[in-house]
Amino acid sequence: MTPLHTAAEKADILSEALPYIQRFYDKTIVIKYGGNAMTERHLMEAFAKDVVLLKLVGMNPVVVHGGGPQIAGLLQRIGKQSEFIQGMRVTDEETLDVVEMVLGGLVNQDIVTLINKHGGNAVGLTGKDGNFIHAKKMLVKSKDRADQMLDIGQVGEITRIDPAIIQVLDARDFIPVVAPLGADARATPTTSTPTSRRAGLPACCRRKKSFS
Repeated sequence: MTPLHTAAEKADILSEALPYIQRFYDKTIVIKYGGNAMTERHLMEAFAKDVVLLKLVGMNPVVVHGGGPQIAGLLQRIGKQSEFIQGMRVTDEETLDVVEMVLGGLVNQDIVTLINKHGGNAVGLTGKDGNFIHAKKMLVKSKDRADQMLDIGQVGEITRIDPAIIQVLDARDFIPVVAPLGADARATPTTSTPTSRRAGLPACCRRKKSFS
């Protein structure tokens, strides 16, 4: 396979990146990872290398990933029909079991393995580990009736982040890889929406920057 960049091109890229490396040195970088970059193997490999590079130049990357296509694929394989309301998956208990299996297991561990393969020290976790993602049940407004709220099942909106576990991993030079699963006040498992993740998870640490 032809390399994406020659040695000279890589040197130029690093030279251009130097001001940003200096600016974000020792800062926590929250990276939202999803879409096509999670379905094409060469893009997944490139992503893992980039995450390791961020760590090597002194930043503290925290990867927060999705897994919509993988969830849809497994639901289809088991004959479970997906239902969406305003672009959000309706998540009943059976669907949540699949979501937890895919996000907290298959996808999360695949990302961890790739990062470790390229020299990083990644640790996979969900928002239920250390109880660090707190959420509340999400309802969505009906398009037909302004006064009606629709129930989309066990989908949560992030209400609070306890950053302790992330800070411990950062301090020990690990790379946290987070599956967006949490629990509400009754310890009922939930999955968070992309909008909620973008709003809530960058607040997990001080000295932070968020990228998608």
